[in-house]
Amino acid sequence: MRPPIHYSSPEEALSVVQSGHRVFIHGSAQTPSFMMKHLAAQAHRLRNVELVNITVYGDMVVDKPEYAGHFSINSLFVSASIRDAVREGRADYVPVFLSEIPELFKQGILPIDVAIVHVSVPDQHGYCSLGVSVDIARSAVNTARFVIAQVNPNVPRTHGDGMVHVTRFSAMVYCEDPLHESVYGGAISEQELKIGEYIATLIDDRSTLQLGIGSIPDAVLKCLYNHKDLGIHTEMFSDGVIDLVEADIINNKYKHIHPNKSVTGFALGTQRLYNYVNDNPAFAFLDIDYVNETSVIRRNPKMVAINSAVEIDLTGQVCADSIGTYQYSGIGGQMDFMRGAALSEGGKPIIALPAQTNKGISRIVPFLKQGAGVVTTRGHIHYVVTEYGVAYLYGKNLRQRAHALINIAHPDDREALDRACHERFKVFPGW
Repeated sequence: MRPPIHYSSPEEALSVVQSGHRVFIHGSAQTPSFMMKHLAAQAHRLRNVELVNITVYGDMVVDKPEYAGHFSINSLFVSASIRDAVREGRADYVPVFLSEIPELFKQGILPIDVAIVHVSVPDQHGYCSLGVSVDIARSAVNTARFVIAQVNPNVPRTHGDGMVHVTRFSAMVYCEDPLHESVYGGAISEQELKIGEYIATLIDDRSTLQLGIGSIPDAVLKCLYNHKDLGIHTEMFSDGVIDLVEADIINNKYKHIHPNKSVTGFALGTQRLYNYVNDNPAFAFLDIDYVNETSVIRRNPKMVAINSAVEIDLTGQVCADSIGTYQYSGIGGQMDFMRGAALSEGGKPIIALPAQTNKGISRIVPFLKQGAGVVTTRGHIHYVVTEYGVAYLYGKNLRQRAHALINIAHPDDREALDRACHERFKVFPGW
């Protein structure tokens, strides 16, 4: 029998938050915006409360200048909601592999006093689901001293590691807010679709896919309708997988681990996606320290990791988290999967990016911008794809890499890159 459920007011629930506490905030589609507004209203009694999170959506409220001294954000992945706060010095960023964030909680490096999570309504046994964002939230719930649940009938019940019994919650607050949504497939450019076509030629039947965030992964999915028997083992996915699942192109038949299931840490998309994964046993939402563990990823043969970048230099260094010193995102799981795919039998780690920015600036550069972060090192790089083709860098020396990358740069940028290549390596790319 389900235990009796008592819902608290937001003010009553948040009374456990005290000055000096570290508070975990659930992320992505599950960002608990309702509770964030009420947490901001508690500012008058709180000082130096540190908020820890990965990607968050919606208005965080507490990141505004007037809350300085009351709240600070220590983000493990910078998203649009808090970029200005980081840029202006009102928030901080921790560079860390997504797979290792749970260890920060478990080892007490970032001990969590309070976790605020956004969950489904309890089932007949008293279990709530972490919905479409299990990722690092599972470990936060396991290790926090207090857990506050924002309970919402709009949160889907997903299968996997996301079940939390109501007895784990210090307080439960009811709301009926819609989940945060994000649309990727509708914004695919001609260049991104061409990139998708090139990547599709690299994907063999019976491959297992990891898809990073953004429109390029959705462009790839649109180009896979002639493929057969694909699998999913990824840190996240969006709406693009649905049609391929329904067409039996993604069926997970030939995965070595978790066959017949699409494995992920979180999902982010539209309400169609949230409805689709609701109580759907074909999807397993698992703890990110398992999903993104390299030794797990490599166990699936033909593992294909598809990730994007801000820029790449002529030696193969990949910046994916910043624009110079401007912190745009985070390390995330790119290296977890780039390495896992490289170690997989027949695996292919792929970096995909348009040859130029929207302002016509080359993304293939002689040197990364001053202050840029290297996410994927030149020792880990294999395939690089732009709308002008595929460069295979693994096993190539620096001069050969420069030649291969210049060949897939925008034609308008190749002459300048040729000169930079000659200046650095004392030879023109056609050597």
